[in-house]
Amino acid sequence: MSAPIRTPNVPMPRILFKVGDLSVAAPAFLATALLLGPVAAGRAQEGPGGGGFFSRGIGGGGGPEREPGAYASPSGIPSASPGDIGVNLPEPMRRLEPIALPRQPGSGDDMELSLPALPAYAPTKLPGLDIQIPRAKPLHLDARLMDGGPEVPNGLVWRLFSPTVGPDGKLPLVASAEGGAVDFDVPPGPYLMHVGFGRAGVTRKIDVGLTPLHDSIVLHAGGLKMNAVVAGDHPIPADKLTFDIYSDEDNERDRRLIAEDVEPGTVVPINAGSYRIVSKYGSDNAEVGGEVKVDAGKVTDVTLQHRAAELTMKLVRETGGEAIADTAWQVMDADGGLIRESVSAFPSMVLAEGEYLVVAKNRDKTYQRDFTVSAGSNVDVELKTTDILPQADSVEGSGD
Repeated sequence: MSAPIRTPNVPMPRILFKVGDLSVAAPAFLATALLLGPVAAGRAQEGPGGGGFFSRGIGGGGGPEREPGAYASPSGIPSASPGDIGVNLPEPMRRLEPIALPRQPGSGDDMELSLPALPAYAPTKLPGLDIQIPRAKPLHLDARLMDGGPEVPNGLVWRLFSPTVGPDGKLPLVASAEGGAVDFDVPPGPYLMHVGFGRAGVTRKIDVGLTPLHDSIVLHAGGLKMNAVVAGDHPIPADKLTFDIYSDEDNERDRRLIAEDVEPGTVVPINAGSYRIVSKYGSDNAEVGGEVKVDAGKVTDVTLQHRAAELTMKLVRETGGEAIADTAWQVMDADGGLIRESVSAFPSMVLAEGEYLVVAKNRDKTYQRDFTVSAGSNVDVELKTTDILPQADSVEGSGD
């Protein structure tokens, strides 16, 4: 058996190299590997003038001499800087903050903007754009009662509607105004215009364009003034007199109520034409009516005459005596039709002239009498306790 070969214990040569300010001693073969590994990278970093990463003895070049450095992975030295290890590390992303830009006084660019975390920018002043948006000119409207007549100064109600029906099935109201002549500033397009003056009114289609429009509406209307007297020329208290106006159809069922409970002496603006008017004196059966024609631009004054009287009922024990309270009354016409019922000591009512029957009930007794109403004769109608209605005789059966 051969004897083992013993290798003399010769110390391994070491090479001293520096990493920044740190000096490290490593075996020669390891240092050689570390130095030869990045030769290609070192040469790639050399510029046209030489003197790259390994400028001394390996890559040549004419740059100034410096101590050779060792290669080390950047990730292995977290706290190292690029100058320490000889390579350019990727720089972290930097946040660009806005910078203050100079402003020119009076230029209109000196408004404050708050735009965090955005790069600075230079505001560009755009040239002025003279863009004119089309707008409709005012629509001027006035109204007259007749052709060539003066303008109506007040009392008009103007309304503009869209011609397109809305979701509720109605025409949407676009604009409205009250008074006399009016100006509307609305977008161009078609509209339905309605102007009302009392009971008169006109509806018309109007097209609004880009040029001023002045339209004068002719209402073809007049006024109707009504009053009434009784028995010739005796005035009637205004609080007991009212008027109704109806359209003038031949068939009474087809007549439309145009105005109701109009007070006497009131001028009602109304379209020109023929009408049926009815006057009520009191709240019972005193009524009178007639036909009337209204002309455009004129006020037609009508006075009706009533044939009625105001009466007061009393139940007394003697002529001219004091009325007995808690009495129930019924007034019927000659045909037996009921005109009025009331409970009072002395009820008052207005009745048209004619024949009537009055019945009074007090306690368990009934009184009645006939009376006549003459036009304009306002009197008291007295029932005496002697006007008692005879009780019907009771008839007893024989039992057969």
